[in-house]
Amino acid sequence: MIEINGMAHIILAVSEWDQCKEFYEALLPFLGLKRAFSGQDSIYYVGGRTAVGVGRCDERYAADRFVQGSVGLHHACFRARSREDVDKVYVFLQDRKAKVVHPPEEGAWAPGYYSVLFEDPVGTRLEVNYVPGKGIFAEGVSFNPAGDYQ
Repeated sequence: MIEINGMAHIILAVSEWDQCKEFYEALLPFLGLKRAFSGQDSIYYVGGRTAVGVGRCDERYAADRFVQGSVGLHHACFRARSREDVDKVYVFLQDRKAKVVHPPEEGAWAPGYYSVLFEDPVGTRLEVNYVPGKGIFAEGVSFNPAGDYQ
């Protein structure tokens, strides 16, 4: 057995490259990630002990959009440091007229769970959440991962 040191990176392949690149080049720095690379077909940002890469999808899929519940990624979630940060992300999304699946709200995933769920220009689901304290490892908390992931 080993003990990993967090998630190193996530790489997203997107259609509608120009719109997605603009979206992520605004969102990722707003979340505190710093640009490590920006090229013609991909970008890569690092911060908060992780990295996010976004790149143009293969030409065969250029007309496709993300399909929620299909095989592969369901959604990616960024961990905020406070409820107020989640609220700030919501305002950021509204200013950019991003599709918000649900505004900041409490959820049953863990005590104090608070999140906003939204989509990038091609429908990839993204979330920003805040969970205080020990979350699902708090004393007396039972966790059921079979809940509705939306």
